[in-house]
Amino acid sequence: MKSTGRNSFQGTSVTLLTLFLLLFSSPVHAQGMPPGGNAQGPTEVGTITLTSEDVPYVRTLPGRAVAFEETDLRPRVSGLIEAILYTPGAPLKVGDPMFKIEDASYRAAVASAEAALASAQVDATTSTASLDRYRSLQNSAAVTQADLQAAEATAAASKANVAAAQAALDIAILDLNHTTVVSPIDGIGGLPEISVGALVTANQADPLGSVTRLDPIYIDVSDSSAARLRVRDGIQTGNLTVGDKLEISLTLEDGSVYLGEGSLITPGTTVSTTTGTFDLRVQFDNPDRLIMPGQFLRVDITFGTTKATLVPQRATSRASNGALTAFIVREGTAQQVTLSSSGSYNNSWVVTEGAEVGDLLVIDGLSNLVDGAEVTTVPVTINADGAVIDTPSGADDTNRKQ
Repeated sequence: MKSTGRNSFQGTSVTLLTLFLLLFSSPVHAQGMPPGGNAQGPTEVGTITLTSEDVPYVRTLPGRAVAFEETDLRPRVSGLIEAILYTPGAPLKVGDPMFKIEDASYRAAVASAEAALASAQVDATTSTASLDRYRSLQNSAAVTQADLQAAEATAAASKANVAAAQAALDIAILDLNHTTVVSPIDGIGGLPEISVGALVTANQADPLGSVTRLDPIYIDVSDSSAARLRVRDGIQTGNLTVGDKLEISLTLEDGSVYLGEGSLITPGTTVSTTTGTFDLRVQFDNPDRLIMPGQFLRVDITFGTTKATLVPQRATSRASNGALTAFIVREGTAQQVTLSSSGSYNNSWVVTEGAEVGDLLVIDGLSNLVDGAEVTTVPVTINADGAVIDTPSGADDTNRKQ
């Protein structure tokens, strides 16, 4: 009897274990769901149909600011610096005095030259009077032909002496004027390189100071010769429609856009043999002196418009290797594609490869979406800020902008 009870208990335990396993394991096998299957059916996603649009063709190029005019000042005469006549950093006009060199010796030279000129003029007057007298007596026996020729030579020499004395006076006056060093251009005076009492020599190598004109200002940029060929090819094939003029804008070092439109000064005529680039020079007004020579800036040059496929940036992501990816719906599944772009425009990538006109691009419901997932599509739209509007109810809004 005791043995029979133990066997009954064991049989009961086996029956309970069998029921436990059937409760928790048999439904899965009964449904035939593969591991990782989706019991809720296809995922609902919001999509847009890609179209071709006219977008500006913009080249963003690095640039460096260069002064419109800049000059170093050097003395034309020798002497001691008596005074510095300008304020560094203050605006200067052409002819404004900047440095004063002692001029006592130069004033004396002017006075000496004036005296020499006066003496030469007296000699010229005397010789001219003698020549006139000889000519009046030319037909008489008192004046020979030799006497007349000598008088003419003396008068001519006197006139030459007057011209030489006048030239010496002019030089002396120029030297005196050069004792005041003036600004040759409109601009901003730099820090003086010398101090009062310093001895300077004529045409020395070291400058006294400098003047820089900042308004307008030049921006020198470089572009590759290959890009130039692509622009020409786009124009010739009709893919690029050129506008009436180049639109040139400037981005400052802090990322802000400079107020003002630039103009092309020179398109560049040679290509560097080492870098394969050519130089361009553009000009911007700079009334507030916001741009300083030496600054590194970004120049955007808009050549015209071109047909392009735009993919909203919110619909894309970067793979671990840096590749730009997005999801395209094809035959009811989400397929991840790799995109190639030539830049961006209005919160969208300008796509050249990977997506085509007419493709259904997933822009909403991207959370946890994997390549090959079954999806159902609902058309949506996005506003100018890239946020989804008219979003389907029930779609995953984790990635939606509000």
